[in-house]
Amino acid sequence: MHILGRIIGIGALAATTIALAACGSDEEKSTAVTTMKTTAQADPSAVQRPATPSKGRECTAEDIRVTGDFGAAPTITIPDDCDPPRQLIVKDLSEGSGAGAAAGQQLTMNYALVTWSDKKTLDSSFDRGKPFQLTLGAGQVIDGWDQGLVGVQEGSRRLLIVPPELGYGAGGRGIAPYETLVFVTDAVSVGK
Repeated sequence: MHILGRIIGIGALAATTIALAACGSDEEKSTAVTTMKTTAQADPSAVQRPATPSKGRECTAEDIRVTGDFGAAPTITIPDDCDPPRQLIVKDLSEGSGAGAAAGQQLTMNYALVTWSDKKTLDSSFDRGKPFQLTLGAGQVIDGWDQGLVGVQEGSRRLLIVPPELGYGAGGRGIAPYETLVFVTDAVSVGK
């Protein structure tokens, strides 16, 4: 019985040693947990996004190529050499006139939407020939629009790069989960 106890003890010790070696050191585990906590505290949504290999830098508005004039359907080209931005990007491509839009105002907008992952046009009011009407800040549209169209002037063309957290998050309405959205919007009317 004493020998059987030693054999079981040695077997348990060997199994524990193998298991600990396979799991790595305590220092490695601590670093991974700290990194995960830090990422979650800095940007809780980052934990929800699926992991994709990084290209080394985030795209900026200048990386997105847009051709076409106000009123005409734009061509939007998303590059392959940078990652989608994690923050809302707003850039006026052509200036309008008059006061900038404020929350509560009526807007009439034309838009084209290209999805980042497949770089294809998903929706376009230009193609339908009918602009879209909304009340700014009333929650009728995604947060990326309610935030990104503040200050837009009538007659301006604006680029909006909307991260998933300000778009459709986990997906819906024909949008893939955690999709970054690229809009080119034309402000047909502001406050009318």
